[in-house]
Amino acid sequence: MPGYSTRILTIPVGGHDYRIRALSDLQQFADPTGRAQRAGIHSSLWSLFGQVWPAGRVLAETMNGVDLAGKRILELGCGLGLASLVLAHRGADVVASDHHPLAESFLAYNAGLNDLPAIHYRDLPWELPDTTLGRFDLIIGSDVLYERGHALQIAAMMQRHARPRAELLLTDPGRGNVGPFSRAMAAQGYAVDEAYGLFDDEGDAPGRGRLLRYTREAAPALAG
Repeated sequence: MPGYSTRILTIPVGGHDYRIRALSDLQQFADPTGRAQRAGIHSSLWSLFGQVWPAGRVLAETMNGVDLAGKRILELGCGLGLASLVLAHRGADVVASDHHPLAESFLAYNAGLNDLPAIHYRDLPWELPDTTLGRFDLIIGSDVLYERGHALQIAAMMQRHARPRAELLLTDPGRGNVGPFSRAMAAQGYAVDEAYGLFDDEGDAPGRGRLLRYTREAAPALAG
């Protein structure tokens, strides 16, 4: 590929091996048209989408066992798309989203590597409302609270795109932004359950990685 190199990984999830095209390492960078710069993606962050991180593996494992019946699902910040691939393999109605200029092409390539049909993809900057996306029963994401401002952005997205009894599942490696996010979600009527000890490698923060499950019993009916 011009400007950067890739590798093929084999990631076992739920007894099934998924083949994933990823960037060769974190030193890769290519933005010949300036698209990433215009999207607000700094060169130091450009390569992060192209790796399979521990939080992404935990989210994929969680998707291997989640109840799918009748649910429309949205993945935020899909990156290489592992969790969405697991859902597609199970026959889910899933929309993968990201704002990195290469996320769509990597997702499509990885779907093909795994003999899966094309996965619906949306370019979805979190701070901009998208009136055409609709609402979902389950919204998921891995390590999406990596900057302080993301807590309020994602909480606002839940207001725009969550159905009344929607569920949100996030995996977080312990970046310190869960508290503000949980408070913003509580204001929308969501309670949170946290599960620890799911990450194989949490680097310098052992025990801080967690799976966050946000649910609410009832909410006013919403159109969409």
